[in-house]
Formats: sequence, C-alpha cells, structure tokens
Amino acid sequence: MDITRKRILVSGGAGFIGSHLCEKLLKEGNEVLCLDNFFTGDKSNVVHLLNDPYFELIRHDITEPFLAEVDQIYNLACPASPVHYQYNAIKTIKTSVMGAIHMLGLAKRVHARILQASTSEIYGNPTIHPQEESYWGNVNPIGIRSCYDEGKRCAETLFMDYHRQHRVDIKIVRIFNTYGPRMHPQDGRVVSNFIVQALRGEDITIYGDGTQTRSFQYVDDLIDGMVKMMESEDFIGPVNIGNPHEFTMLQLAEKVIELTDSKSKIKFMPLPMDDPKQRQPNIELAKQVLGWTPKIQLEEGLRNTIDYFQKIV
Repeated sequence: MDITRKRILVSGGAGFIGSHLCEKLLKEGNEVLCLDNFFTGDKSNVVHLLNDPYFELIRHDITEPFLAEVDQIYNLACPASPVHYQYNAIKTIKTSVMGAIHMLGLAKRVHARILQASTSEIYGNPTIHPQEESYWGNVNPIGIRSCYDEGKRCAETLFMDYHRQHRVDIKIVRIFNTYGPRMHPQDGRVVSNFIVQALRGEDITIYGDGTQTRSFQYVDDLIDGMVKMMESEDFIGPVNIGNPHEFTMLQLAEKVIELTDSKSKIKFMPLPMDDPKQRQPNIELAKQVLGWTPKIQLEEGLRNTIDYFQKIV
C-alpha cells in the first residue's frame, strides 16, 4: 500500500470544475472518489477517467449523508449558474446547507481536511471595488439569486462553526467567474452563452447596456489555486481565487465574435434582477499566502474553450 497516496473525495466531481479537479488529483498520484447526482454534472466529463483503477464514480446526492474513509474532501456540489440554481431554488439551498452539514460531519468523523468551494456571489452586488475577503457583501436575502448567494454564505458560516466548535480542519475558497472546456452549453453563463451563439451564427444577447464588468479566470488556474489552498498549512481562508483582469460584457462579446470569425450581431436585453454591475477579485491574499496568481489570460483561455465547443455544438 502506498502511504503517500491520499484518498480524496470530490463532491460535484462530474461537474465542469469538479471533473478538472479529479483529473489533476489523479495525475498527482491520489485515489479519487467522485460523488455526483448528475443534475448539472455529466458522466461524459469523467468517462475518460473510469479506466483508472484509482478513480471511483458514485451517484449520490449530498443532501443525504455519505460515509467513506477519506483524507481530504473538496465540497463542490451545487448548481452554479443562474439558470440551474434558480430552476429549483429550494433544492439549491438544501444542497449548499445540508450538503455542507453532511460533508463537514464526514470530515469531523474521519478527521479529514475539507475545502469549501464558495463563490464571489457571497459579495452580492458589491459596494466596494475590487472585492477583498474582509468585505461582508451586499446581498438581497429575498431575491431570485438568494438561494445560491445565501446558501453559500450559510455554508461558510457552517464551516467556520465546525472549525471553532469541533476543530475541523477547514479551507474556504471564494471562486470568481470561471470558464473553460466542459462548461455546460446551456448553463446560461456569459462565456458559454456568447461562444455557443457565435458558433451558431445567432445574435449574441447582452443583458443591460454591456458596460457591466466581470473578471474571468480559466479553469486550470482555479484548480491550481484550489489544490494550493488544500495543501497550505495554518491558513483557513476565506481566500479569493480569480483573475483580476476586468472586461465589460461588450468587450467579451466582441472578442468572442473575433475569435470565432462569426457573423453574429449583438442584441441588448433587459438586465435581470439583482445582477451585479461589477465583479473583480482582490487576490493579494492568495499571492501572499499561497504564492498563487492566474497564468492564462482571456484570449488564450477563450481559444481553448472555443475549440471544445466547436466539437460539441
């Protein structure tokens, strides 16, 4: 038996981000248990891993308890795009809250280190810019996005309380907009929306006037940051993991049209309720404590993502 090989549980492991994480953890010589209920995750994201003897795929919903002997847990399970998390708002908040309770209970029982995949959405529609970890956020607790925002905020609370009360070894990362291969083509997020529309020659729909900004990080950079956080000592977070380069929706649409050589036109639509006007991470903490900075900039990442979508669209 290889004592250096860790046994790692990834909830939401067949999702867009989870599948990339499973891949990296296997490459680093670990044994991976991938849990997913396949609501937004897809078996096709991990089918290439099924022949690996150290990879195990388990259909399970973390709103129900789960038992296993593991060394580390990455808790990623939760729909992350507005289309999916608003589809069944009660289920979304149950996944964030009950899922956190069940994964934390498991971590407590087997003395595993556990990382919570939190989100920049906990900052809501921010009144400070860029957002740093000390900012408490500006969230509407009764809006259509609050099932996700408040669910993730409550999960952070649970992580901190399990740490303070039971000394559970926790890590919290706040993930900013992430894109890359294996994004769901109908997930409703702006990068996948624009690419799919451009490849089909359809109008590219921008909600609002296109001046609202986002900061986009490529999935490989995120996975690198998450693993660095999990392996760090004497630091529980929360820590922002994102790319601070900021782009307007209009700039993104124009770049996608250029890279796909599309004939698509841009069409403006009304802005959805509670849609944040700005979103940009302050990543000084990640730089200082983890030695992490994103390496892949927007054009390179978009090219890789477009290549993936050209195969499936």
